[in-house]
Amino acid sequence: MKERFKLERIVGIFKWLYPGIGIKRWILVAAFGLSLLLIGAFTFDKDSMLLLKLLDIALIVLGIFLLISGIVKALKSFIFFFFPELGKRRGYADIIYRRRQLERGPNIVTIGGGTGLPILLEGLREYTSNISAIVTVADDGGSSGRLRQQFDILPPGDTRNCLVALADAPVLMRDLFQFRFDSSSEFSGHNFGNLFITVMTQVTGDFDKAIKESSKVLAIRGQVIPSTLNKVLLAAEYQDGSITEGEANIPKVKKPIKRVWLKPEGSQATEEAIWAIQKAQIIVFGPGSLYTSIIPNLLVKEICDAIVASDAIKIYVCNIMTQVGETDGFTASDHLKALIQHTHPKIVDYCLLNSGSVSEELKQRYKQEGAYLIVPDIRKIRNMGYRPIEDNLITSVDNYIRHDSIKLTRIILGLIEEI
Repeated sequence: MKERFKLERIVGIFKWLYPGIGIKRWILVAAFGLSLLLIGAFTFDKDSMLLLKLLDIALIVLGIFLLISGIVKALKSFIFFFFPELGKRRGYADIIYRRRQLERGPNIVTIGGGTGLPILLEGLREYTSNISAIVTVADDGGSSGRLRQQFDILPPGDTRNCLVALADAPVLMRDLFQFRFDSSSEFSGHNFGNLFITVMTQVTGDFDKAIKESSKVLAIRGQVIPSTLNKVLLAAEYQDGSITEGEANIPKVKKPIKRVWLKPEGSQATEEAIWAIQKAQIIVFGPGSLYTSIIPNLLVKEICDAIVASDAIKIYVCNIMTQVGETDGFTASDHLKALIQHTHPKIVDYCLLNSGSVSEELKQRYKQEGAYLIVPDIRKIRNMGYRPIEDNLITSVDNYIRHDSIKLTRIILGLIEEI
């Protein structure tokens, strides 16, 4: 068996010399250059005739030139093979340096789902490739809910959003994954990315494998990890004692939420999620829906326990606006209280808050929907034993209020320097 393995390795090495790969010629050029260099060096004699000296020097110079040229061209062929989109550009040194810098970036774990988490990921990916996005699988609405019910798979929507946010693939590929079919199609309401992950799950027979293969297609920086591979349902009890099941149904009731939980209880965390938390330097919760995007991940006991035991910096990014049916009338400290009540007092160290304001026009637009700017009650948060960090975090995208991903990222990474 060992002999066969050695033979396969030797054959594998010689495959690089097959015609058409575009590397053999440059290896031969480099080898020829090395030969000329050695011939010139060994035959050089300071006591020989001037013409012979010049000939040896010429052989050495030409050998060095061919050796360097061959090596550089071979490296470019390697880069073009593994990273074709980069191989077409200039500045190979910059490309390699950039990738090395990202690989040396801090280990960051983000926890959440929905549309909030991808905003943070878009900022983080510019500073590090050591990102692990732990994503909820409790979604049961929209395209994800339909696919979940029809094909008996985990919901792909939140995962898809995070994959696209971390993608290093061309813009066209990212747009393709986010493409939504219109109402005139049989695929009305579905995203292409959701369908792709669904098909990949059917082909591989495993949702986790489907995510990994989709990650390769999009060439993502980091990894996207489901918090659990169990098919869970989110349930909520309201202050009046009534109960609703289903992540999509919970906000529709529009009653103050007392608590949420996963059904069935005792869901197992994915090994990758626990391993990522254990090696993390920073753990970030949100931004995103408090009860339906962030807390569901933490209801997986192993994940919550691993975060509490971690020495990483733990940051909760509070939303900018209240969310109808979930956090009506909540201040920043109310968000933090709900998070702690569902988990553990040591789940958070810092609370990142928005202190910026928005135009009256935007305020009125959100007011009509029942959403308001969240009050950053810093004193209450301090009295709870946590450190608030306040800044203007607002940006407007297509007349929607969003977190400024770059500013958010810089504040988060700046906390490492304070340790």
